[in-house]
Amino acid sequence: MIRRFRDFFYFIFFVLLQTLVINHIHLFGIVTPFVYLYVILKFRINTSRSSVILLSFLLGLIIDIFSNTFGMHAAACSFIGFIRNPLLSQFVDVKELPDGSVPSYRLFGFNRFSRYTLILVTLHHVILFFIDYFGFHQPALMITRLLTSILLTVLLIFIIESFNLIQIKDGE
Repeated sequence: MIRRFRDFFYFIFFVLLQTLVINHIHLFGIVTPFVYLYVILKFRINTSRSSVILLSFLLGLIIDIFSNTFGMHAAACSFIGFIRNPLLSQFVDVKELPDGSVPSYRLFGFNRFSRYTLILVTLHHVILFFIDYFGFHQPALMITRLLTSILLTVLLIFIIESFNLIQIKDGE
């Protein structure tokens, strides 16, 4: 029960953080981080694929509603929700992990967690920016925004992870 409450709290916290604070940050008029992706990254490993897709879609839809982005985030989040569980199995043997485990530096090791994070964030951003630009009318600006947003998002996720905001112990 405590785990579910904690998961719900982090879901709400990162939605509010993204929509009320981070969406208003546009470094140099180009870079916007999307730290709400941390919620998808930290879904429990044993969460079913359909639940991950549904929760990812809902997360993206809520961000879309508050950001007036008409389904862009929902589409990108649904895709990374779809790809997340198969991607996890590429980095760790999911069957050997304790029930209720959460992806983390501590569980995966820095290199595997970093690659996992970078791949999901990159896929999300590529889909989001291609939908946003819907063509190549400003390719240099799109690529610049894409790369810098990926870098800042990953950096902020690593900072958040270093504080172990979502650390579930086996005994809880």
